[in-house]
Amino acid sequence: MRYLQSVTVASDAVTEDAADSVTGSSTEGDEPGTRRPRRSPRALAARGVLALALLLSGLCVSIVIGCFINDRTIAESRGQAVAEVLDASLTRTVVRFSDAEGRVYIPPAGVLYPSGLQQGQLVRVEYDSRNPDLVRVMGRTAVLSLLPVGGTLAGIWVVLLPTYLLLRRR
Repeated sequence: MRYLQSVTVASDAVTEDAADSVTGSSTEGDEPGTRRPRRSPRALAARGVLALALLLSGLCVSIVIGCFINDRTIAESRGQAVAEVLDASLTRTVVRFSDAEGRVYIPPAGVLYPSGLQQGQLVRVEYDSRNPDLVRVMGRTAVLSLLPVGGTLAGIWVVLLPTYLLLRRR
C-alpha cells in the first residue's frame, strides 16, 4: 500500500514542463498527429539506391548458395547417364537421358552449368536419383557460378555505390 502511495506522489510531482527542466527542450509538438521533418528527395533516393544494391547483392549470394545446395543434393544420391542435348537456347539447355532403370527423362528446367553445349551433342550428366529433374553436366560444379555472379556483383557495386555516394553529398 505504501508503494502505491509513493507512486501517486511521484507522478503528481511531474509537471507539464518537466522536459524543459531536464533536457532543455520543449514539449510542444509532441502531440499525436504532428509531423516529423521531411527528408530531402536526394536522401530518399540515396536510401533507395542503397536498398537496391543490397537487394541485388542478396539475390546474387542466394544464387551461389542455391548452386552449392543443388550440387550437394546430386552428390548425396548420384546417378550418371549419357544425355542428348535437345535444345540449347539462351535461357535453358534441354537434355534427354535414361536413368539406370531405363526411364527417359527430359528435365523441364534443363541442365545445370550448360555453357558450350550444342543441339544434338551427347554429354555425360550426373543427376539426383531421387529427383531426376535435377541434372548437371558431369564434372561441372557450383564453382562455375562464382565468376559470373561475382562479376555481376562487382558491376552492381561499381554502378550503385558511386550513385549512392553522389546522392549523399550535400
